[in-house]
Amino acid sequence: MPERIAVVDYGAGNLRSAARALAAAGADNVEITADPARIASADRIVLPGVGAFAQCITALRGAAGIERALADAVQGRRVPFLGICVGMQLLATEGHEHGVHRGLGWLPGTVTRLLPDDPALKIPHMGWNRVCAVNASDVAAGDAYFVHSYRFDPDDAGDVRAVSDHGGTFPAIVARGNITGVQFHPEKSQAYGLAFLKAWLA
Repeated sequence: MPERIAVVDYGAGNLRSAARALAAAGADNVEITADPARIASADRIVLPGVGAFAQCITALRGAAGIERALADAVQGRRVPFLGICVGMQLLATEGHEHGVHRGLGWLPGTVTRLLPDDPALKIPHMGWNRVCAVNASDVAAGDAYFVHSYRFDPDDAGDVRAVSDHGGTFPAIVARGNITGVQFHPEKSQAYGLAFLKAWLA
């Protein structure tokens, strides 16, 4: 039986696009679900996120049983996990968007506003940017599509697997053990996004 991938529906993600991209990358059993039991028993988990950190973490914690189900699967059973955009930022200890809010804390670190060193550069950062591996990671370089105003900086710089640049470098991919997060949108990143998802599924 193919691995079952749960795309978590907590009211704050680009769910169908993420599910379609996973299927295009070769996943045979992708399920969009808000059922804690289905999330807790999944073989892989994807947490999309669109909007502000405060909105997303509030929605996640307001969805009965989902935070516990995620912890049981990802931290307990150590199933492979992928956070996308704000779904990656929620891994942090805290986010500083519309106040200070406690994150999941799975990858200690802080989410703060992007502050380009060139005042001509616009925020939100929206569009195609180069992704480049760091820390001797095996992440492939390529062009990915970003839409964000905030950045996630892990406390341990070794958790950063790739960076991009918008008036200064920022983490584009973070990972530790079974947990991976991407600031870009694989589902909007065409060939590069598809290749990234194929590698994650493998």
